[in-house]
Amino acid sequence: MTQTPVSQPIAVTKEQLSQIIYNSDGLVPAIVQEEGTGQVLMMAWMNEASLKETMATGRTWFWSRSRQEYWCKGETSGDRQYVRSASYDCDGDTLLLIVEQEGKGACHTGEYNCFFRPFGVTGE
Repeated sequence: MTQTPVSQPIAVTKEQLSQIIYNSDGLVPAIVQEEGTGQVLMMAWMNEASLKETMATGRTWFWSRSRQEYWCKGETSGDRQYVRSASYDCDGDTLLLIVEQEGKGACHTGEYNCFFRPFGVTGE
């Protein structure tokens, strides 16, 4: 029997949050990587509010550019992400979230990750 993951808030300081550089739309890219395997699952956009909500809840929250709304990964699909660590890069303009992935995967297409279409491979 698989145990249901538990949300764990991530400690973050105002100083750390002030280091994040958002683009002209107020967004920063967040790369989501699976704990244990190191597999990159997806990339999504965060604004300041979704970053703070992610840290406070221990679940991934993003900003949907197409729907212009916040979304918590997995609330409709059941494919939730539980943040195990979070960091920002040397320039402060990209986030890395290490998560425990629940359910069938991260991609809205049904694939386990969003990077399932390699270049250089041709069909037969």
